Amino acid sequence: MAALTADRLATVQRPGSTREPPVKGGVVIWQGGMVAIDATGLAVPAAAVAAHRVIGITKARADNRSGADGDIRVRAEPGIYRFANSAAADAIALTDIGQPAYVVDDQTVAKTSNSNARPVAGTIFDVDAQGVWVRFA
Repeated sequence: MAALTADRLATVQRPGSTREPPVKGGVVIWQGGMVAIDATGLAVPAAAVAAHRVIGITKARADNRSGADGDIRVRAEPGIYRFANSAAADAIALTDIGQPAYVVDDQTVAKTSNSNARPVAGTIFDVDAQGVWVRFA
């Protein structure tokens, strides 16, 4: 496409508050869990798979266990949400605020990538006794 040579009057805009990608067949993305895009461009529950790209959380279950790829969509929302903290050496502390949090599973985050086996969930916003607050972009 060539550069503009006149005003562009029909620039389409949308709020950056949600995404609705198609869901991979045979999976369920549980309400409150982290949502990722896999290597094929389909939404899946976030997991320790390096190729995943986490896009937020879902506030409603997306059950595509009996469907084919893309039969349904899931609404993924960015924001700041609390998730379970990993254990032992991979536990996230207050001193880790501002650093990446890595996916262990769709409800747990860790301090390290486990030698690049885990995708980034988001940025550590805070840590409290109940878990880790993660900012999803």
